[in-house]
Amino acid sequence: MKTAILSDGGWGSALSRVLADNGHQVVMWGPFPEYLQEMAATGENRKFLKGIKFHSNVKFEPNMAKAVNGAEIIVLATPTQYLRSVLEQLQIVYPAASAPLLVNVAKGIEENSWLRISQMVREFLPAAPYAVLSGPSHAEEVARMVPTAVVAASEKNEYAELVQKAFMNKYFRVYTSNDVVSVELGGALKNVIAIAAGIIDGMKLGDNPKAALITRGIAEVSRLGEALGGDPQTFSGLSGIGDLIVTCCSGHSRNRHVGEELGRGKTLQTILEEMDMVVAEGVRTSIGAYTLARRSNVETPIIDEIYNIVHNNASAAEALERLMSRSGKMEF
Repeated sequence: MKTAILSDGGWGSALSRVLADNGHQVVMWGPFPEYLQEMAATGENRKFLKGIKFHSNVKFEPNMAKAVNGAEIIVLATPTQYLRSVLEQLQIVYPAASAPLLVNVAKGIEENSWLRISQMVREFLPAAPYAVLSGPSHAEEVARMVPTAVVAASEKNEYAELVQKAFMNKYFRVYTSNDVVSVELGGALKNVIAIAAGIIDGMKLGDNPKAALITRGIAEVSRLGEALGGDPQTFSGLSGIGDLIVTCCSGHSRNRHVGEELGRGKTLQTILEEMDMVVAEGVRTSIGAYTLARRSNVETPIIDEIYNIVHNNASAAEALERLMSRSGKMEF
């Protein structure tokens, strides 16, 4: 099976290993031809996944039309805030006659429109088959074939099962779901909570507050997700609590890193400059999460405080004090 990956980033590179290990022909496209040439010449993604060689079944193609031609699966691995421009190009070259399955693996909410990725895709390719693949899966570990479990969701079971069949192997286990809304929101919203977890680490507050944050964080994500049309049960699975745990606790997490540096007193601008174009989706997703919660009249105190810390320069210490000083209530 030919698969096309629209990304030159770390996650797309890691998934190229999974697909190639399963015997698929993989073609990677990216917006920067010179970087594709570098990856082809060096055999690795030195910027985002240094030291891990590409499989021999992986090829590189700067022309999107050629990359997707003949593909049965097109993987959308572009960060959310840049995906619209990719979809604008894909709309022109998408082979509608063969109708390849679009598999989104990015995690975010588009800024200003506050759309989930499936909603963005529908704007450009309303008839294209669609699935989302998400869960606790750092690129650095997947590329090293560390055992990983994720979930593929689609409104049509056959599409989720196609993703399962294409991706699953001895180190990459794929479950299926038909709850696209929750799987997308779980992957997006956990990045906001991860910033909060990083702040706790940066302030060196210990394990107790972090455990409380993760637990109450998934409660907020679940409440908001249900209000937006998701199934609360899905948030107790891999794309919800599973992804939240790994993102809040791992040294690989870019969102947790942003929070940790904020907790140490650095400004957001300095942190992002030091990350040198490495994307932390939670920074922009926090705006969408805050906006959607207000529109839906859902109580999200942790998300609200992160929004104010990140975008209004609020004090992290004062935010924590406000959270701990809220009026008493039942847990459930």
